[in-house]
Order: sequence, then C-alpha cells, then structure tokens
Amino acid sequence: MFSWLTNPNLLAGGMILAAIQVLAALPWLFALDPKGFRNTLRDPKSMGLFVLGVMAIGIGFAAFLGFRGDSSHLGIYGRVYGGFLYQQLLIDLFIYAPYFLTLLFPKAGAVALAAYREGWRQPLFWMIYAFGNAATWVAVVLPYFTFGDDFKMFKQIGFDIIMLCGLLFGTLASSISIAEEIEGRTAITVMSKPISRRSFLIGKFIGILMACAALCLLLSVNLTAALEVAPSFDPINEDRAYDPMPEQAKAELKPHVASILPKGAATSFGLGAGDWLAESFAHLLGIGLIFGQVMILVAIATALATRLPFVVNLVVVLCVYFFGHLAPVVVRVTENSPNAGQTSSRLIRFLAQTFDTLLPALEFFKMSPAIVRDTPLDLWAFAGYVGTVTGYSILYTTIALLVGLLLFEDRDLA
Repeated sequence: MFSWLTNPNLLAGGMILAAIQVLAALPWLFALDPKGFRNTLRDPKSMGLFVLGVMAIGIGFAAFLGFRGDSSHLGIYGRVYGGFLYQQLLIDLFIYAPYFLTLLFPKAGAVALAAYREGWRQPLFWMIYAFGNAATWVAVVLPYFTFGDDFKMFKQIGFDIIMLCGLLFGTLASSISIAEEIEGRTAITVMSKPISRRSFLIGKFIGILMACAALCLLLSVNLTAALEVAPSFDPINEDRAYDPMPEQAKAELKPHVASILPKGAATSFGLGAGDWLAESFAHLLGIGLIFGQVMILVAIATALATRLPFVVNLVVVLCVYFFGHLAPVVVRVTENSPNAGQTSSRLIRFLAQTFDTLLPALEFFKMSPAIVRDTPLDLWAFAGYVGTVTGYSILYTTIALLVGLLLFEDRDLA
C-alpha cells in the first residue's frame, strides 16, 4: 500500500508537480499580503516551514500517484491539475499586468488601473460572466441537426458567446463610465491633477479593455471545459468531434512535459495536464482573434462617449457592428445581381461600398472559417493570421482613439 514511499520516480514527480503549483501561486499570494510575504522571506524559520509545506504537498501528490498509478483515469486527474494551474496563471496575469502598465505609462497607467479595478467591482461584470457561462452550457445540450457537425457548431457558438459578452461589457462600461464622469464633473477633479485629457481618455480605454480581456479569458476556461464534455452529449457523432488545432498543440507541448517528469504515473498525470494547457493555448488563439473585434468596438464606444450620451452611443456601436458585418455581403450581392445596372442597385452598391470602406472589416474576426472547414488548419499558420488581424485591429483602434481625442479636446468640462 505504501510502496510509493520507496519509488523515487513517484516522489520526484510529486515534488515537481508541487513545485510548479506553488510557484504559480506565489505571485498572487504576494499580492494578497505583500508585507507578510516579505517577512516570510526574511525569516529562516518561516522559510523552513514553507519548504516543509511544499514537501508535504509533493508527498501528497506522490501518494495520490501511487494510489491511482494503475488507474485509466490518471490523465483526467492531470487535466484537472492543468485546469487549476492555468487559472492560477490567469490570476497572476490579472494582478500584475496593470502594474506593469503603470511602470511604462505612469499617468495613463494610473487611470487605467482605476478603470480596471472599477470594472472588476461592477455587478455588471459578474452578471455578464454568469450569463456567458450559463449560455455556453445551454449550448452544449442543444441539438443542431448538422448531420455530424454538432461539435463544430457548438464550438463556433461558444466563441461567439465570449465575443458578445466582452463586447457587451466593454461597450456598456465605456459608455457609462466616461459619459458619467464627464457629465458629473468628476473628470474635472481627475484632470486637476497633472493628468492630461489624452492620458485620461487613453487610460480609461486601456483599463476597460483589460477588464474585457479578463472577462474573455475567464469565459475561455469555461469553454475549454464545455468542449471537453460536449461530445458525450452526442454519442452517435462522438467520433467526429475532432479539432485539429488543439491536437497539433498537444503534439508540440507533450514532449516538453514528458521531458521534465519521471517515467511512469507522473508522466501520465503530467500529459493529462499538458492536454488541458495545449487545448487552452489553441483556444487562446481564437480568443485573440475575436478580441480584436471587441477592441475596435470598445475604442469606438470610448471615442463617442466623449460627446454622446449612453443610449445614443450604444445604438451607434450596435449599428457599426451590424453594418460592419453586413456591408461586405451587400457589396458582393449587388455586384453579382442581374439588376446591377439599375439606379436603385447602383445606389445600394455605393452605400454598401462606403460602409465597407469606412467601417471596420469585422468579417476578418470570425472564427467560423477556421472551425467549419474540410481540411485541417495549421496551428502556426492560424497564429500568423491572428497576429496580422490583431495588427489591423490595433491600427483601427488607434484611428478611433485619435478621433475621440479630437472630440474630447474641444469638450467643455466645466
């Protein structure tokens, strides 16, 4: 029963797994109690107790691996471990990314940090988060009647839910926060300090955008879990629930996981954790793609919030969203229409081309072409495409913010 005590591979594997988990927890433990964390580092006795605690966790992992060493579900337990590790890494990112921003841009970063914290505290944030999680799991059990492609349909809907949740929160937060501070004269108090209007507006946008990113990343954890169990709700087509990009990510990551863990049960457990981390990485590329759309529309909402009230701003952003998706379709339809020479068709085509030129090309941010396809899509080719589209979204966002700064410079705040 206690044979694992004499198995060096199990003990070493348990210690490695414990060390990885503890190292991932150190940043947010420091954020919770910085003074106590520093005191622990300076006190040899406290450090000794800390090391003993890590060893105890490692022995616990070794005992679990020894007890479940012959279990066929060891990889599933590893996936649970990988899920907790991934969430800890996200918490580290959520805590320290704003502070790094304040080091690079002190004034705008201070405003961004305040807006970021305000976004987390809003009940709206957690209501949208709960709605996104619930909608994703409802989509798991819905029948799609796609003749074997229900898994692809669900995955596409899952990414759309994340995009809509991020867009809804970002638009509402920017419209309400900036407009209320301007109308309530709070912005005057902020800019009475050595903070310019440029730093105020850019800081607000970055803070709200970081809160949107946090919301999308949290929802991505739920989507990964839902994609794991979705095939079991359609046993007939379970063998067709295949996603090539996560599988390619697993092939890239698993050799590295196997190289740092001893052979045996620890490797099986670690490969399960690698499965979750690889799938999360592949899904992060999709999150990055749809987040470009959120970035552009939040930038437009931020720019318009300097002049327009909340309701009008929301309506304009919704119109940009619909026309941005609809304009390219109308252009293609009018060009191939048999009545293309008529005056009415030419007018419609002119308006569609105008919208297609001025509005953002939101069709570039769709995940459906990457999901619903007959041939597999290479992971790194898709990563290159995501990088290119992200560059486009940054460029359009910069233009929208410049227009917002022009509108804000002439705004009377008194």
